[in-house]
Amino acid sequence: MNLGTENRKQTIAATVLGVVLLLIVAYQFMPSSSTIASTTPGTTAPGPQASPANPARPAARHNSASASGKKERPPQSLDPTLHLEQLASTEQIKYDGSGRNIFISQAETEIPKPQTNGTTDKKDAPAFQIPAVAAPPPIPLKFFGFANQPGEPKKIFLSKGDDVFIAGEGEIVDRRYKVVRISPSSVEIQDVVGSGPPQSIPLTQEKPS
Repeated sequence: MNLGTENRKQTIAATVLGVVLLLIVAYQFMPSSSTIASTTPGTTAPGPQASPANPARPAARHNSASASGKKERPPQSLDPTLHLEQLASTEQIKYDGSGRNIFISQAETEIPKPQTNGTTDKKDAPAFQIPAVAAPPPIPLKFFGFANQPGEPKKIFLSKGDDVFIAGEGEIVDRRYKVVRISPSSVEIQDVVGSGPPQSIPLTQEKPS
């Protein structure tokens, strides 16, 4: 009993499978509905619809041309017709030159010479002169001898009127005059109040009275 049941199930399954295969084959070979509609007499196949983007392209070009401010050039005409009116109008145009004949040598135009040398300074203007510096007044001291002992720093005698001073190098006399340098024949003294340069005072043999 079990063997007969299994044979029946296999037979049913094979039958169902065969029907499915037939349906698939029939579907592959059947023409589609659109093909049938186009081949049916008395009917017209709908044409391809126009894309809405195609008519917008000329408008976009027109807008860009107007925004940039440039004028679109008109298309050039390829008409080979000869226009006699235009040729006649161009023949009436006359050329008015400057009057110079390039085939004849002419005198060159003289270039005017400058009247001055180009400088802006005046000859009568006085030249700048450095102002003269007033010489400092002479130092009223007299150098008349040495006052140092052997082995001691150099010291000298200086007189101003009735006053006599003894000083060495670097010392100040009369609260104003500084002994800068002592040499065998002269001495350099600077006026520290007047801030003048050092002055050289020669050695004299005159003694104050």
